[in-house]
Amino acid sequence: MSIYVGNLSYEVNQDDLSEVFAEYGTVKRVHIPSDRETGRVRGFAFVEMASDAEEDKAIETLDGAEWMDRALKVNKAKPREDNRSGGGRRNNRF
Repeated sequence: MSIYVGNLSYEVNQDDLSEVFAEYGTVKRVHIPSDRETGRVRGFAFVEMASDAEEDKAIETLDGAEWMDRALKVNKAKPREDNRSGGGRRNNRF
């Protein structure tokens, strides 16, 4: 499973997040999505830890915590919805 971390500063990097989450266990992976056009960080990230227990401890402690002048939103990541099929503007005729 993975942890969703929201309301991040646009200045955040992988090392910053790894350091914070390492206090709660082994960090396996950090992914910080960026905007395709601008390359700017999008303000959220995903963190994978070695065990569910470590993830639960990090979520419990960090959700709502103040970090880099922002109140973090931390919870279990939900599976990604595939909304790329059909109905998009490119399929419509104007």
